[in-house]
Amino acid sequence: MPRSARPLGRPAKLSRDAIVAAALESDLRTVTMRDLAARLGVSHSALYRWVADRDGLFDLISEVMVERILPTTEPTPETWREWLADLAWKMHDEFLAVPGYAAHVAAPHRHNPASFARLHDKVVHAFTLTGASPQMAQQSWLAFGLGVVQWLGAQQAGHDLGPEAPRFDLFLDVLLRGLPAREPTPRS
Repeated sequence: MPRSARPLGRPAKLSRDAIVAAALESDLRTVTMRDLAARLGVSHSALYRWVADRDGLFDLISEVMVERILPTTEPTPETWREWLADLAWKMHDEFLAVPGYAAHVAAPHRHNPASFARLHDKVVHAFTLTGASPQMAQQSWLAFGLGVVQWLGAQQAGHDLGPEAPRFDLFLDVLLRGLPAREPTPRS
């Protein structure tokens, strides 16, 4: 076999996708880098060459999650509300499917700047399509993002919210009917 046709060593066991897939099969509340390395069948030092720490692991997970939840279509002035509802339902399904992920995202933490910016910019753009000013589009993003993430975090953390399970469809309907944000009427 000619040298150029031979593989150059053994294939890499680690990749972003392999690391994220293994992490998403874990309980993110308790997974350690050592546990993750064992799940991947590599030494923890090999894993550390890819991911420096838990923050780095969550950066990788965030990249994949944002890819999964962002709708493939672009919002329009006519479809912005449906686009945001689609995004929120994808967040619901993806975040709650991974033990500990929604609770992690809802807790104060350092965000992956690239994936967070991508999500932020798409949602702010959707609100600008409604005619909202840049400031009100930003306020709408905060209400939408915080509202959805905190609802999911509370749901996953098992907060006692009363005898009836809170319904995401009702929450989302009320939230989206109140958006985009508008300057409140001055109090008298």
